[in-house]
Amino acid sequence: MGVAKKNQSIQDWISQQWVILTGERIDEAAYQWLIGPFGGTKGIGLKFIKHLVKDEDLVIDDQREKKGLLNSIRDLGLSEEELSRLSLDVIDFYENTANYDLLLKVKWNPIFKVFGTVLKRVFSNRIEQLNVPIENLKDASGLTNEILKLVDIKTNDVKRTVWLRTFKSTGQMVYSGVYETCTLPNQQICIKAIFPLPNGSATVLLSPRVGENGELILDSSGKRIGDSGFYFLLRDSKGQLWTKFIKSFRDKLVVKTIQDKITAIQTLTLWNLKVLEFEYEIKKRQNLRKVPAQSPSGFDV
Repeated sequence: MGVAKKNQSIQDWISQQWVILTGERIDEAAYQWLIGPFGGTKGIGLKFIKHLVKDEDLVIDDQREKKGLLNSIRDLGLSEEELSRLSLDVIDFYENTANYDLLLKVKWNPIFKVFGTVLKRVFSNRIEQLNVPIENLKDASGLTNEILKLVDIKTNDVKRTVWLRTFKSTGQMVYSGVYETCTLPNQQICIKAIFPLPNGSATVLLSPRVGENGELILDSSGKRIGDSGFYFLLRDSKGQLWTKFIKSFRDKLVVKTIQDKITAIQTLTLWNLKVLEFEYEIKKRQNLRKVPAQSPSGFDV
């Protein structure tokens, strides 16, 4: 049996040991579709980006004008019929994400609110990751929306795309995630959202499809390892790789255009019960112009 690494907080050690005890040990070479960057033990947030740049010999490209979660919507492997129906505004958002402002509303299921409070106090505030508001946000709160393109020093090819979101009012980091696409063993192409954690990550694989009204639907509703879904990953004290697939936890995101406005509804469910709902209002910035790249949290890039 594996043992989680020492010299870290007891909370992190216990959660990692739980993944080892209840999860599966996997072969890294056979699971490249799932693997992504892991976080360190001294906090995530902006520290993670600095370590990622150093560890993978990358540089942050602040000259690139096009900064989207996807280089092209075709990276999702949608059919030509689906692409013809997909909202042009939604396509532009995914290909030019940094050109948009985000407003967020949050609605909790009261049953699960206590678990959110524990998560925030025990993990999120300390590691600067997955900092979901505990109080319902009925009035939209502004988020920063920053896309960092990390390129290989030798080839100048984009190797990592990082999406940072913080609350404008407080500067508190909400999410620091690496976004890319992957191909599952069944050949389904998914968006892979990697949220680094100490010695591991929380990784969500979302399968795409286009709805009848041109909306993009991203869904993590798989049933087993190898499907779309929510995964914990970690490396133990001997360097062995472990994963825990959380079948009962699902994430569904619907991005659509209504009267020239882009909205996104993200619904998280556990055991088929709604846990939390995020409602985003997405507005394209007016009079876009190139400015020196600097994180709103003060991280020079």
